[in-house]
Amino acid sequence: MSSLPSFMTMYSELVAVPSVSCLDPSWDTSNKAVIDKLASWFETIGFDVQVNELDAQKGKFNMLASYCPGGDTSGGLLLAGHTDTVPWDEGRWTRDPFSLTEADGKLYGLGSADMKGFFAFVLEAIRRLDLTTLTKPLRVLATADEETSMAGARELSKFANLKPDYAVIGEPTNMAPVIMHKGHTTECVRITGKSGHSSNPGAGLNAIDVMHEVIGELIKVRATLAERYQQPAFEVPYPTMNFGHIFGGDAANRICACCELHLDTRPLPGMSLEDFYALMHGSLAPLQDRFPGAIDIHSMHEPIPGYACPADSAIVQLAEQLSSAKAKPANYCTEAPFVQDLGCETIVMGPGSINQAHQPDEYITLAEIAPSQDKIEQLIRRICAA
Repeated sequence: MSSLPSFMTMYSELVAVPSVSCLDPSWDTSNKAVIDKLASWFETIGFDVQVNELDAQKGKFNMLASYCPGGDTSGGLLLAGHTDTVPWDEGRWTRDPFSLTEADGKLYGLGSADMKGFFAFVLEAIRRLDLTTLTKPLRVLATADEETSMAGARELSKFANLKPDYAVIGEPTNMAPVIMHKGHTTECVRITGKSGHSSNPGAGLNAIDVMHEVIGELIKVRATLAERYQQPAFEVPYPTMNFGHIFGGDAANRICACCELHLDTRPLPGMSLEDFYALMHGSLAPLQDRFPGAIDIHSMHEPIPGYACPADSAIVQLAEQLSSAKAKPANYCTEAPFVQDLGCETIVMGPGSINQAHQPDEYITLAEIAPSQDKIEQLIRRICAA
């Protein structure tokens, strides 16, 4: 496998290629160049590679690289990660986000921790292996659009016979196993009223007034969620609902004709999304009856369910042993529920710190590279060469 570039070269080349996911089309870019680079490297070391363009996002791609000893495609280990990054704020970065820069004992660059760098770790671990010693399949999944819609993780069924025993998603966890996180939904409530002169309120329908009543009902929903659902493993042990963005109206002397609210909810693992939507829509139904056609509610992206892996699972016990760290929950959201739907025990564990994710001057420390590399290599050996 000497034909692979060096670890630092692979790391640098992955960071150097923009692959931004953003709901704003002016920021959004294809991840094809990153996928092509990864596909070439995995083919070089003898893996079978399949690349699929997404149905939901044309110009975005998933890649699955597979090494299946004896042609057996079932079982083994899946190492998974996303190839996209968030946008960057040029005004807050002090270095070129697309140039991997070593300084102060750190490697700086967009995606260095979250999480294009993970693929360099995986390739380096494989370089150290004698693949002929593997007895179980080793697969590497690279997805698109995790930072926005998770469209890539929603299309894993397009990879035939992808049935690993275990999966590890290499999000930055300081190589400590994460076995639980909340889900994520984003809803939009849009009130369409009727404009008019402010001197005669009866001549129109004030969308801000209606929104005031909507928010009152949603606050009751928020309290019901906190009372009905509890998971003490989380720092905030109940589902949250946040009113994050509101706008409407154009002048103080005009009846507001339109008002819009965006709200974020974080459902607990195992919590039914259908029940949540029934509760939310049911609470607003009386207002919709009072104001026919005025209140529209829709999801701004497909909901992401919560995720949990049993603490006594074999992959959790192995990860705790290798990392010398107790498994824990996380506050952020990952592709874990979609990977877990493949039928495998799934954890989140990777190099770098989540505190660096989505931050200007994102970095990973040099000191954690060698220990992280060793843990990833041992993980592969313990599962696929046992």
